[in-house]
Amino acid sequence: MSVTASKSLLSAVSRAGPCLVSNRGYKLKTSNIPLAKYGGRHTVTMLPGDGIGPEMMGYVKEVFRYAGAPIDFETVHLDPSTDDYHDLVNAISSVKRNGSAIKGNIETNLNRPDIKSRNVEMRNELDLFVNRVHCKSHQGVKTRHEDIDIVLMRQNTQGEYAMLEHENVPGVVESLKIVTEPQCERLCRYAFDWAREHGRKKVTLIHKANIMKVTDGLFLEVSRRVAKDYPDIEHQQMIIDNCCMQLVSNPWQFDVMVLTNLYGTIVSNLVCGLVGGPGVISGSNIGPRYAIFEPATRNTGSKLFGKNRANPCAMLNAGADLLNHLGLKYHSELVKSAVDLTVNVDRIHTEDLGGSATSMDVVQNVINHVKNAAK
Repeated sequence: MSVTASKSLLSAVSRAGPCLVSNRGYKLKTSNIPLAKYGGRHTVTMLPGDGIGPEMMGYVKEVFRYAGAPIDFETVHLDPSTDDYHDLVNAISSVKRNGSAIKGNIETNLNRPDIKSRNVEMRNELDLFVNRVHCKSHQGVKTRHEDIDIVLMRQNTQGEYAMLEHENVPGVVESLKIVTEPQCERLCRYAFDWAREHGRKKVTLIHKANIMKVTDGLFLEVSRRVAKDYPDIEHQQMIIDNCCMQLVSNPWQFDVMVLTNLYGTIVSNLVCGLVGGPGVISGSNIGPRYAIFEPATRNTGSKLFGKNRANPCAMLNAGADLLNHLGLKYHSELVKSAVDLTVNVDRIHTEDLGGSATSMDVVQNVINHVKNAAK
């Protein structure tokens, strides 16, 4: 199965052709398929994932119900333990049909090289080229550093996550890092456009071009070229190892950061740790047509499964981001404000934030704020 598994998921999608081809025998273009919306209600794909994911999705549904959010969920379960990718094809088809999704992290089996990461395949097939994470300090959460406000723009496709590895001879393996100029430019322009639109003053590119002179060198070259079109925004570049040291010693120097795939996942976890850990911050995976929302650190939290101890705030914030993406500004603010009041004013904290509250304590407090605000 290793040969089959090494092929792109496109082959799997093509094998599922009948669901993408009309009775007249021609393929429907994705851009011509309207997104699912019935009677003013949005249909959203829900991917519970593994570990605490299903529990968190239950909390999202409950909070949305009290907020009166006009959302209907289409739940799709994925099985990461098999090399049969029909579940993944179904999930991708659902997101293409609905346009957006909320997602728990999907476990990837470490000792099965023939099984590809469903998380990565989904981002590639849906062209979710940027992972945006806004890490901001919370007044009610005690951390070593205060007043951090950093936005991370991570390369979500290509880079070190190309999953193109092979063994030349026994004991010698190669892993390919794919970098293309158009994808680099798209990511950099998105970061600069977002920075300008939101009044940000500086964009810092994180790289390792002193060692990876061709791949990261291209990334750096493109970033410098793009920066010339944004003279109102300061452009800096920093090597990844120095970046990690600077983040823990002087994080306030950073504003918007642009990172390759691997550096992005490391730095996003680091910065989330600086502002409270994995249970608070949400992340958005954005593409030209589709979007998926999830907790920023992408942890399954398997050790907390079924214990009523996991922090639901990151998933609830992801739900608020989803509502905002769909243009439901009122409902988004209702949820986000309720979470903010719970964490920063009432200080109902789970163990990860130094408190003793249960998951349900947090959710009930959020619901109480939603109910009060919606009166």
